[in-house]
This record gives sequence, structure tokens and C-alpha cells, in this order.
Amino acid sequence: MYYCLSTLPPFSTIRTKPRVPVRAMRAVVQRVASASVEVEGRTVSEIGPGLLVLVGGHESDSTSDAEYICRKVLNMRLFTNETTGRGWDQNVMQMNYQVLLVSQFTLYGTLKGNKPDFHVAMAPDKAKPFYASLVDSFRKSYKPDAIKDGVFGAMMKVSLVNDGPVTMQIDSPSPKNSNGVVENS
Repeated sequence: MYYCLSTLPPFSTIRTKPRVPVRAMRAVVQRVASASVEVEGRTVSEIGPGLLVLVGGHESDSTSDAEYICRKVLNMRLFTNETTGRGWDQNVMQMNYQVLLVSQFTLYGTLKGNKPDFHVAMAPDKAKPFYASLVDSFRKSYKPDAIKDGVFGAMMKVSLVNDGPVTMQIDSPSPKNSNGVVENS
């Protein structure tokens, strides 16, 4: 069967699913052979094998979002079990690897025309202590010396050797009201 283009509805009338705004903490996790952060020409953090985690805070994030991201990142099975050869079988802690955390508010950037807009990212005055508490959560949940981080608010040069490449994105669950229903903005 053939359709004449003039019989199809105009594109503007085609209904799509409404976009539900993301209201969650976001992490982009990369499996790396190595990674480092440089600020003003000086290396401030570096790791060998492990995970580079870019973290974006949303204006509505809470402690439960940070706990969720910490738990998920540390338990993601992104590594091959060297004993059995099974892929996607081991997490960063089982491998005794390191984690490099980097605060990145631009994960909540959207484009308005061609200009980036970051209005839903957590404000810097709230984000700095929130990020510090996230780093502390990682250190308490794993080995403190295996958790490294960048410099909050600084212009950083992040270098990495991606292993795979393997890159995963995690968003904490959207907030729910007392009836267990996901809330909208």
C-alpha cells in the first residue's frame, strides 16, 4: 500500500510521549586503565585501573540520591573475573581498583537554541558541601585511599585511558510522594 504525503498528518500534530523532566543525581561512569585530573598545570589526582565517575547534582538531590549513586557505582560489575574469565562479573572493590570522582554540573546542561543552560543543576553554594559528602560516602563505603577526586569548581583537565571502552550512565530514582507515585516538576 502506498500513501500520498499530502494524506499524512502534519508533523506538528504527531503526538509523542511527553518528556518527564529528570529529577535525579546523575553519574557517568567510565571503566579506565588510568585517569587523572590537572588543575592550573598541576596533577591533583590520578588513578590506575578503575572507574572515572563524572557526577552531576540536580537542584532537588538529597542524601538518598548520593547514597544510591555511591552504592550503584561501587557495585557495578564492569570487570572480568580474572580467575574464571567471566566478563561483567566483578566490581571495582572486588578488583581492588580505584575510583576518581569529578564534579561536573554540565551533566545537567540543556540547549536553549545554541546556548547551554544549567538552571536545573544544583547551585554551587549547595553543591560544594553536597559533593564533599558524596566523596566521604565513597570513602566510608570502600577504602579511603582508593577514592580520589578533582577540585570542586576549578577548571580541570581530565585525562583518561578508557578501557573497553565502557561507559555507563546512572540516574538516581526520581522522587516519589507518600503514595509511591513519581512526582513531576
